[in-house]
Amino acid sequence: MPIPPHVAQLRAYVGHQLLWLATARNVTVDGQGHVLLGRYADSSAWSLPGGVIDPGEQPADAAVRECYEETGIIGVPEALTSVTVSGLITHDGGDLTRHLDITFRCRADAGTACANDGEFEEVRWHPIDDLPELGAYDLDLLTTAIAGDDQAAYTFSGLPGPQDCSSPTRILLGGLQRMRLRGQWARWV
Repeated sequence: MPIPPHVAQLRAYVGHQLLWLATARNVTVDGQGHVLLGRYADSSAWSLPGGVIDPGEQPADAAVRECYEETGIIGVPEALTSVTVSGLITHDGGDLTRHLDITFRCRADAGTACANDGEFEEVRWHPIDDLPELGAYDLDLLTTAIAGDDQAAYTFSGLPGPQDCSSPTRILLGGLQRMRLRGQWARWV
């Protein structure tokens, strides 16, 4: 996988230590109900297109850019489908990352499916009911995206317990509750 220049600069300072990276992923579907997948050259695993969001880049723009760079397909974002955190990833050189994955469902608009930038060895459209083997994480992103619910999925680990009244989260939520009771939500929206 090509390393974005800003990540390479960070690696010069932190070596192989864990980096937290924002990434944009996409589930691109064509008019026949096929989903676009790429097979990595280095591992032969099938995956959804996506990659690191450049500094200052909007996540939807990054999803479109990454899809085109990797697959030759321009996908138009239709919905933000999930905001998730990847597991720990150990790259071939030993670099560690975790990703804040922002996933969009996209509609194929133009282009021809091909391994465009060398990241994928093969790019193909697959019927949704006949997918190649995918990792559990990618399969979850894909099934969430094609479910058609236009509300983004996310995981919430829960609020701190009642004994932890001094936490910033607890104080903020208390303030928001008071504002809601006064009917002043508009100030926060």
